Amino acid sequence: MTPSGTTPALRFGGFPGEWEEKPLDGAFSFEVSNNTLSRAALSDTGRIRNIHYGDVLIRFGSVLDVSKEAVPFVADRDFRCTGQNRLHDGDLVMADTAEDETAGKVTEIRGSDGSDVVAGLHTIVLRPLEDHAPGFLGYAVNAPSFHERVVELLQGTKVLSINKTALMETSLVEPSDLTEQRQIGSFFRELDALIAGREKALGKLEALKKAMLLKMFPQDGAKVPEVRFKGFEGEWEEKKLGAMADIVGGGTPSTTVPEFWDGDINWFSPTEIGETVFVSQSARRITRAGLQNSSATILPAEKTILFTSRATIGEMAILKQPATTNQGFQSFVVHSDVDVYFLFSCQPFIAAWAIQHAHGSTFLEISKGSLENMMLRRPSLPEQQKIGTFFRSLDTTISARRKELEKLRQLKAGLLERMFA
Repeated sequence: MTPSGTTPALRFGGFPGEWEEKPLDGAFSFEVSNNTLSRAALSDTGRIRNIHYGDVLIRFGSVLDVSKEAVPFVADRDFRCTGQNRLHDGDLVMADTAEDETAGKVTEIRGSDGSDVVAGLHTIVLRPLEDHAPGFLGYAVNAPSFHERVVELLQGTKVLSINKTALMETSLVEPSDLTEQRQIGSFFRELDALIAGREKALGKLEALKKAMLLKMFPQDGAKVPEVRFKGFEGEWEEKKLGAMADIVGGGTPSTTVPEFWDGDINWFSPTEIGETVFVSQSARRITRAGLQNSSATILPAEKTILFTSRATIGEMAILKQPATTNQGFQSFVVHSDVDVYFLFSCQPFIAAWAIQHAHGSTFLEISKGSLENMMLRRPSLPEQQKIGTFFRSLDTTISARRKELEKLRQLKAGLLERMFA
């Protein structure tokens, strides 16, 4: 069937006919009341669960099983859950306020049987007046096709919000066949479960790396680490960072001279660092004339660790192609007796020290001289290489898992756009 305004571009087979467009003021009741309890009025324990708008925006997915997920409780023991404010399975709780266009995000309540659940601060409750398949409405209302309508109704400048009256005037397109709704809801819930599983696995890997960094590098003045590869012994040598690498700043050619820009020399800014271990191509490039007319320096590939020294201090990346940087860097050109990945793995410790010793009034910055005098402990080069290889392997695995997770998130976003009219 050719896609139309009431037919999604992608559909499960065996379901003919167009979807039906229904005004929200006839499809939902808006009579369930919310409360105005702030985050400070909530607790980790209690008897009445409270759906706070901040959790809807950030923590909760399109479907919330309140019997399984960590939902905060109302701290006030005198607070009452009544027929006027008690949530039921199938209710949609919408965050009516946000600092961006995420305002209007909803979560569908499930697993509420036998428990008291209420909607909190800055929320609107939409109670469906007809039966729907579990999970369908949560995804339908969060899908781009509907959320774009909500965005058009948002008001405000610094804080965006939608009011109940405006919301009631819009409409939702949905299939009348509950079997089609059920397939769609089940499909996205399974996809969300897959994503959640990958997120949990990634979190475990990241926690493992954090733990191993603390165990495999000396801590709190110790001269040897807690965990060490077999065959290595003796104290780690304490050295200044400046004795382990040449520390090189950057520079920016005049932006008013076109001849200095759009050349073939990589030129990195701090915003490009931190997402990946290795970097090769910069967003902007300078010419040979730009290099000669600035304090920028070409840094060698493979042996240079880019280090952001202002704004966000302490982000690192290993350079895979020769490049220059702007003045927001103090990069490390590593000496031959130091393993590059070993020094890169010291990032949490170097960053913490740099932030602690940074100075500045307009913005904090760590100087070349300060970094040169930072003291680090290092073992022999063979042990450095062993440690560097271990963390490189771990980082490679983490990076691959992040890419897989991002692909799944992109897949879900694309399907939400194509499977709802």
